[in-house]
Amino acid sequence: METLTNVTFSEIKVGDKATVTRQLSGNEVEALALVGGDVDAFQIANGEKPHLSKVQTEAVGVEALLSGLLQRKLPGPGTTIAAQDLQFEGSIQAGDKIVATVTARQKRPKGNLVVFDCSVRSNGNMLANGTVTVRAPEKRIQYTDFATPQVILRRTDKYGKLLRKCEPLGPVKCAVAHPCDPDSLRGPIEAAKLGLIDPVLVGPEAKIRAVAEAEGLDLSPFRIVSTEHSHASASKAVELVRAGEVEALMKGSLHTDALMSAVVSSATGLRTSRRISHVFVMDVPTHPTAFIITDAAINIAPGLEDKMHITQNAIDLARVLGVAKPKVAILSAVETINPKIPSTLDAAALCKMADRGQITGGILDGPLAFDNAISEIAARTKKITSPVAGKADIFLVPDLEAGNMLAKQLQYLAGADAAGLVLGARVPIVLTSRADNVRARLASIAVMKLVAHAKRARDAAEAGE
Repeated sequence: METLTNVTFSEIKVGDKATVTRQLSGNEVEALALVGGDVDAFQIANGEKPHLSKVQTEAVGVEALLSGLLQRKLPGPGTTIAAQDLQFEGSIQAGDKIVATVTARQKRPKGNLVVFDCSVRSNGNMLANGTVTVRAPEKRIQYTDFATPQVILRRTDKYGKLLRKCEPLGPVKCAVAHPCDPDSLRGPIEAAKLGLIDPVLVGPEAKIRAVAEAEGLDLSPFRIVSTEHSHASASKAVELVRAGEVEALMKGSLHTDALMSAVVSSATGLRTSRRISHVFVMDVPTHPTAFIITDAAINIAPGLEDKMHITQNAIDLARVLGVAKPKVAILSAVETINPKIPSTLDAAALCKMADRGQITGGILDGPLAFDNAISEIAARTKKITSPVAGKADIFLVPDLEAGNMLAKQLQYLAGADAAGLVLGARVPIVLTSRADNVRARLASIAVMKLVAHAKRARDAAEAGE
C-alpha cells in the first residue's frame, strides 16, 4: 500500500524532476508484446515465445511507463496527457533495468499545461526521449492506501479457443430481453459484429434508442420488438422462443428474477422434462483447462433428483464443448460418506445413479473436498484413488451458496473469468452479471452459440428418424 499525493500546477517549478526505476520480468515483456499488437494472443495461449518488435512494443512500454510516472508522481493524481513527441530506439528484454525521468521544462497558464522533457534508458542506454505535455491538476488530490493492481498474464486462453470453435458456425438468432443500459446493449451488438448472434432487441424502443444514441451505437441492422416495461420484455422474449422466431435468450438490464419467472412459467414458459440449472464455465489463469461449476445461480438447495438433472445438464454441455467423457467431482466438505453431512449422501447416491444409467455420458466420483477434486497431489496425499480427483471437468456443488462463493473467490482472488449460461430450458439462456467484463460476456455468448448449434443438429437428426 502507498499514498499518492499530487503537485498542483501552481506548485510546479521549471526544473522539477521525478524518476522511476523498473526491472522488467518475462511476464511483463510478453504482456507488452500482446498490448503492442505484434503477436497473436494465441501464440501466448499455446506457449510460444513472442517476437518482440523494436518499435511497437517499446513504444507501448515507454508510453505506459512515462504515463504512470506523470500520473502517479509528477504532477500526480488528476493529471491528463495532452500531447507527446517521443523518439524510440533500442529494444526491451526480460531482466532489463529501465529508468524513466521527467523534468518540467515549460509552464503554460492557459489550460494549466506543463511541458516535460522525458527520457527512458535501458541498462544505461537511451531507449526513448522527447517531450510530453500534460494538463496539471489545480487542486490537491491524495489517495491513501493505494494498491497497485496485480496483472495476471493468461498463458492458456480457454475463451479464445471457444471463440475459435464458433468461427465456422453461423450466427444464432437470439432475443435480448430489455437491453436498456450501455453494457446490456453494447454486449449483443459486439457479439453480432463477431458473427456470434443475430440479436432481436426486446424492450421499450424509446429507451433502447436513447441508450444507442448516447453510446454511438448503430441499431439499423437489428430488429427491435417494443414493450412497455421489463416484465413485458421478459414475457415477449420467451414468446419469441415459443413461436420459433429465436433460438436463444439473453438477459439485458432487467433483474434475473424477472427473466427467469417468465422462463419457468408452467403455462407460457420454456420448461422441459429437465430441471433448469445454471453453469459457470470458468477460465482460471493458474489452471490448465476450463471447467464448469454448477449450480451457483438458480437452484438454492437442490434435492437429489434436482442434482441428477443439474449433473446431466453440465455433462451435456461439457460434451458440446469438446470433452468426450466429462469427469464430475461431487463436492462436499469431506471425501468420506458422513450421515451427518447430507451432501456426502447425495454424492454417493449420484455415483450409484450413474452406475445404473440414470446419469449418462460422464464419470462421477464423490464426495470429494475441493482440494482433492482440483489437485492430484492433494488426492494422493490423502490416499484417494479416483479417476476424477485432480482431473475434474465439472464441479457439482452442494447448494447455491457454496457454488456462488466458490466462483466469486476464483474471480476476485485468482483473476478468473466466469461465462454464465442457463441450461435445461427449451433454449440456452445467457445470464450475465453487471460486473462481467467484455471477455466473460462474449464467452457466455460463445458457449450459448455452441449449445444452440448442437441442439439444432440434434433436432434435425431426430426429425430425420
